[in-house]
Amino acid sequence: MWGRMRKSVTRFVNTVRADIDSGRDKRTHNLFEAAAAYVSACAEDDQEQIDEAAGWVSPEALSFGVSELACRAVIALARERDESPQTVARALLGLPAA
Repeated sequence: MWGRMRKSVTRFVNTVRADIDSGRDKRTHNLFEAAAAYVSACAEDDQEQIDEAAGWVSPEALSFGVSELACRAVIALARERDESPQTVARALLGLPAA
């Protein structure tokens, strides 16, 4: 039993080392991770990170993730400011109050 466990742990450690040594991130990213990375890179004007995040998921999934992030951000700011989401969204876009 201990031999099988040791063998399994050794295999895992070797896999992690190989991933680190190769310098590539082999794990898959979900659309919310991609959206968060994409939006934050846009805010920092980091084109390299924008391109990388855009490649993690399909354009449709990225669009959905960015939209969901925007909705959640507006709702959070509206609650924080004790204002309506419409007022907050218009203010963020520099639009006059409706």
